[in-house]
Amino acid sequence: MRPEDALALLRWQIAIGADEALAEEPIDRTAARPPASPVAPIPAAAPAVLRAVVPPAAAGSSAREAAAAAGSVEELRAALAAFEGCALKKTATNLVFGDGDPTADVMLVGEAPGADEDRLGKPFVGVSGQLLDRMLQAIGLDRRTAYITNILPWRPPGNRKPTAAEIALCLPFVRRHIELVAPRLLVCVGGTAASALLDRNEGIMKLRGRVLQYHTDNDNKTIDTICIFHPAFLLRSPGQKREAWRDLLTIRRRLNISD
Repeated sequence: MRPEDALALLRWQIAIGADEALAEEPIDRTAARPPASPVAPIPAAAPAVLRAVVPPAAAGSSAREAAAAAGSVEELRAALAAFEGCALKKTATNLVFGDGDPTADVMLVGEAPGADEDRLGKPFVGVSGQLLDRMLQAIGLDRRTAYITNILPWRPPGNRKPTAAEIALCLPFVRRHIELVAPRLLVCVGGTAASALLDRNEGIMKLRGRVLQYHTDNDNKTIDTICIFHPAFLLRSPGQKREAWRDLLTIRRRLNISD
C-alpha cells in the first residue's frame, strides 16, 4: 500500500469515529503468522434480530413523554439510558449524563461529549474539560459546587458538530434536566448550547457578556443565563481569554462568590 493511500485510510477512519484502539496490547500485523489450524465446521448462525428504526416524529414524541415523566435527576438518567430513539446511542460507548452537584446554584451546559467523555461517561474530562476546571477554580467553583452537562448525552461520531435534528431530539431531556436541577444561574458553554437553549440566532460573540433569560417549560420561570466561550474555542483562540475572564467575573458576581 502506498503511504498516501494508508494516510487517506487513517483519515477516513477518524472521520467515521474509529479513532481509538480497543486492544490491551498493540498488534504487529507485519509479523509472520503461524500455520492455520484445520478449519472446523461453522455452525449455522441464528437469524439476526433487527430493531425497527423509530420514525423521527415518534422519537420526538417519545423523548418529550419520557423527559416529562422523570421526577428526579436519577429518573431522568434512567429515562435517557432506556431511550432508543437517537441513532447516536448506537455508536457511542457510554451515556454522558452529568457531573457535579445536582443541587448546585450554577449549572453549565456544553455541546456534546468527545472521545474522552465517551470513554469515561462524564462531561468535560478531556483537554477542554481540564481548561474548564481551571476556569471554574479561578472564581471559586469546582465540580463539587457546580453541575455540568451537555445538550447531547452521546458522542457524535468523529466529534462532528451535532445536527439540528439531533439537538431537537435531545432538547426535551436537557430542558427537563434544567428544571430538575433548578439552578440560580445557567451557563451556556459555547454557541451550540446558547442557540439551543435560548432559541436565538446570534453567535456566541454577541451573546456573551450579557445576562440573558432562560424560560422553563412547565413552571413558567426564568433563570438568569450567561453565555461563555467553549474551552475548545479558547484553546484554538487564546487571544479571547481576556473576554472569557470578564465573563467568569460576571458569573462570580451573580453568585456572590467572595475572593
